[in-house]
Amino acid sequence: MPLDALIPVVIAHRGASGYVPEHTLVAKGMAHAMGADFLEQDVVATKDHQPIVMHDVHLDTVSDVAQRFPDRKRSDGRFYAIDFTLAEIKQLSLHERRNLSSGKAVFPKRYAGTLANFQIPTLAEEIDFIQSLNQSSGRTAGIYPEIKAPAWHRQQGCDLSAIVLKTLSQFGYQRKQDLCYLQCFDEFEVRRIRDELKYQGLLIQLIGSGHDEVSGTDYNRLKSPAGLADLRDTADGIGPNLNDIVRWDSQGKVTLTELVEHAHDQRLAVHPWTVREDALPKHCPSLHALIQALATAKIDGVFADQPDKVNP
Repeated sequence: MPLDALIPVVIAHRGASGYVPEHTLVAKGMAHAMGADFLEQDVVATKDHQPIVMHDVHLDTVSDVAQRFPDRKRSDGRFYAIDFTLAEIKQLSLHERRNLSSGKAVFPKRYAGTLANFQIPTLAEEIDFIQSLNQSSGRTAGIYPEIKAPAWHRQQGCDLSAIVLKTLSQFGYQRKQDLCYLQCFDEFEVRRIRDELKYQGLLIQLIGSGHDEVSGTDYNRLKSPAGLADLRDTADGIGPNLNDIVRWDSQGKVTLTELVEHAHDQRLAVHPWTVREDALPKHCPSLHALIQALATAKIDGVFADQPDKVNP
């Protein structure tokens, strides 16, 4: 990390996902070479309860599952990772994220290749890859796994948190000194990970908007001074949306909220998501303006699709 870096910690969001398909090993290797401090892993489970690195519980927007297994969709028309064994998952080819309705790329100017065979990695495969890159390159990048939809996974008969923690333990990520942040949107799962499952590593409470009906998490409360105080003895930081920290009006005037200050009052780090050069916040004039505003807000780190652009 440059000595004059404006943002202390750069987290590669799904890897270098602004350049190659998200959550592929190529995306992680590219982000590692770009100097990202941490590489993110979203984790879901397969039918045989293997943790794999995927952003969604669905497979259809980023893979060719509909072509390879056309009869395996559920009644809602979606294809779910937990309905496929790991062996079946490994038959799929990944591509750039597409809109489910139109079939067009969500980010049309990103990777457009069609011949490379990108696959879905297991969590263990990805961690082994990153640790091997750390050894061969001489620079150390940490990992930043997210437990996706834990309440939904339990409804499907899988304790996702338990299997993720087992894998983390196997690779030596157990303490706060280890280069691993574990994150989740579900407030009650974050508390369960700390209190019931006895995880001693770094924990991040992700913060969305409104009220999550599945988990019962009230994000508006979590963003309040009282909610942040409640997190203090459980979490080590929060991961809010960029818009909860910095906003621009239609005239280009920037406003900073008090969220970072209130979080720091409770000794909570703040790692907002997501800086995208090709999808800036509404009315934000430039990537440079966004980075400068976030630095002024004194955030501790940031998720970025183009990690090399945060501290060039």
